[in-house]
Amino acid sequence: MARSREQRGEQETAAAEKKVKASGKKAGGARGGITAPVTPSPELAEIVGSKDLPRSEVVSKVWDYIKKNDLQDAKDRRQINADDKLGKIFGKKSASMFEMNKHLSRHLTASKG
Repeated sequence: MARSREQRGEQETAAAEKKVKASGKKAGGARGGITAPVTPSPELAEIVGSKDLPRSEVVSKVWDYIKKNDLQDAKDRRQINADDKLGKIFGKKSASMFEMNKHLSRHLTASKG
């Protein structure tokens, strides 16, 4: 008899919990890459806050800031015109949306833990 997706998920979760109890180790999980927590620099913390966040959340908060402050160029929406806070991150007055992640990565460090 075929199991439903929900049943299979519940059974796999129960098996994983049993394994964690038996081994005494905490569960692993997908916390690498874009979901791994990162610590923002003081300059970037002015925009996204100082607590550790996944990289995807940092990018999302920067985009929220850009849109809230109307920093996209009127003629070419791919260009971001930096204000004083973003200027510290980009190191220049304007950057394309494609190079934004490169500039952000200089202001993010992997969390210890």
